[in-house]
Amino acid sequence: GSHDSFSFYIDEASPVGPEQPETVQNFVSVFGTVAKKLMRKWLATQTMNFTSQLGAGIRYFDLRISTKPRDPDNELYFAHGLFSAKVKEGLEEINAFLTEHPKEVVFLDFNHFYGMQKYHHEKLVQMLKDTYGNKMCPAIFAHEVTLQYLWEKEHQVLVFYHSPVAVEVAFLWPGQMMPAPWANTTDPEKLIQFLQASITERRKKGSFFISQVVLTPKASTVVKGVASGLRETITERALPAMMEWVRTQKAGESGVNIITADFVELGDFISTVIKLNYALDEGEDDTT
Repeated sequence: GSHDSFSFYIDEASPVGPEQPETVQNFVSVFGTVAKKLMRKWLATQTMNFTSQLGAGIRYFDLRISTKPRDPDNELYFAHGLFSAKVKEGLEEINAFLTEHPKEVVFLDFNHFYGMQKYHHEKLVQMLKDTYGNKMCPAIFAHEVTLQYLWEKEHQVLVFYHSPVAVEVAFLWPGQMMPAPWANTTDPEKLIQFLQASITERRKKGSFFISQVVLTPKASTVVKGVASGLRETITERALPAMMEWVRTQKAGESGVNIITADFVELGDFISTVIKLNYALDEGEDDTT
């Protein structure tokens, strides 16, 4: 999976997102375009678009949705501090891949909503219906979802929706079925301790589970590396330790399920996670 999957296209010309604190809003109002260029270096956690991520093997997408202040078209956008692409365009891009690859399955995790009223949610639900139709799998028990089941039903999309709206719509999976504990640290050692502890505590059945192999910059980190950005200051330096943790994991009910990262093309992140599935298959073969 990819963290802030849509952030490859963060628009420096856009206004600051409504979720940003007053200090950030003030910083941008004083320094304008320069401030937004610096923000982008820390807000863009991916460089590949949806099609490239899918082609590389990403199957879980972390999506955050926002309205845009004073937008005459009243559109919905992906957002992370600044605004990214229109949601409709992103969903259609993913759908084009799924149509070409009818046995592939994706997880769309709508986990943050900013500035959205009831009618915005209704608009998004309708957009999902119009784009994916019967490709969407209605919410059932997580452990009942096998590839065989999805292929038989011709379902390719599981939509997780972290809002009470989910209980009203059959094809929206409640957000609590996709927990994603967040370490909120810049320290790779603390991150790994957190990841290990959260796997030990995860529910064995009934939900999916995300391990976020993601370091989060503090304000002081941003100030020190203001011109270099997230990738160079944090992600690349911590990559060896984080990848070593991923390599040692086991997939399955007592182990990892979905693993997300920033800049998913770095190192061998994607191929290493995929290999964990083959190890699981071999383990099953050993027991039969």
